[in-house]
Amino acid sequence: MTRQLGVIMDPIATINPKKDTTLALLLAAQERAWDLWYMEQSDLALDGSTPIARQRPLRVHDDLKHWFELDTPVERPLAELDCILMRKDPPFDSEYIYSTYLLEAAERLGVLVVNRPASLRDCNEKLFATQFPQCTPPLLVSRDPARLRAFHRQHRDVIYKPLDAMGGIGIFRARDPEPNLSVIIETLTNHGRTTIMAQRYIPAIVDGDKRILVVDGEAVPYCLARVPEVGEVRGNLAAGGSGIVQELSERDRWIAAQVAPVLRERGLLFVGLDVIGDYLTEINVTSPTCAREIDREKDTRIGARLIDAIDRRLP
Repeated sequence: MTRQLGVIMDPIATINPKKDTTLALLLAAQERAWDLWYMEQSDLALDGSTPIARQRPLRVHDDLKHWFELDTPVERPLAELDCILMRKDPPFDSEYIYSTYLLEAAERLGVLVVNRPASLRDCNEKLFATQFPQCTPPLLVSRDPARLRAFHRQHRDVIYKPLDAMGGIGIFRARDPEPNLSVIIETLTNHGRTTIMAQRYIPAIVDGDKRILVVDGEAVPYCLARVPEVGEVRGNLAAGGSGIVQELSERDRWIAAQVAPVLRERGLLFVGLDVIGDYLTEINVTSPTCAREIDREKDTRIGARLIDAIDRRLP
């Protein structure tokens, strides 16, 4: 019997097919002759207690000019799918939370949702990393300007960042002296109304912010080190960083091993760990990327790894 795989993502027509990890996952599923069904957040609904969606048959191609075909939409229950990939990019807003509730309704009917909806809600990508203090740099989560300034006095070179952004948006480095420290804190906290994170600056960022992909608790043996431009503190590719594929270090593997049991327990089958130097800085659970860049240089077949993990969990 053919597997039925649904995907919820940003508009497929707007993705970069050369880099898009969701496309890599869909190509891997299609290679197994799985049927693909495309959805956006606005297609989800709850009819009474029944989760439904406007679903479009999808075919994908590894072609930079013609990477997808969509057929006529069909309104049907989510329970007719075997698995749903939730691959909507942040922002993690109210609409994202509502989508996880609808997906949980499908989960209760036996649909495997990757990643688990409750864990998408519970595991903030910045805060989740704080559950592993043996892996993280000194940090503070607060909206209190006095606390955030005291952290700067203690560590003297600090990264301040919002808890709900992606792609390096809203990240500030405050050195000592930093004449704009108060402005940075006021801006990010909205004058003490919004909680943010402060982390001690990690000089190893010049060698790259490593994205380590973990599939079903197993780290892919190669990562993508996103190296900042000269004079920049953000390695994110969206912020102009360049990617270098490299083998995991012993410390990288140790960090992944520390996190893996919790990922399995929480139903997080596909996760991206961000590691700078020896420190875990974030755990990306919503829509981790960089699979295509790693696959392009190494025979890692990351999409196939995830489809294997999904297949093992389906009846």
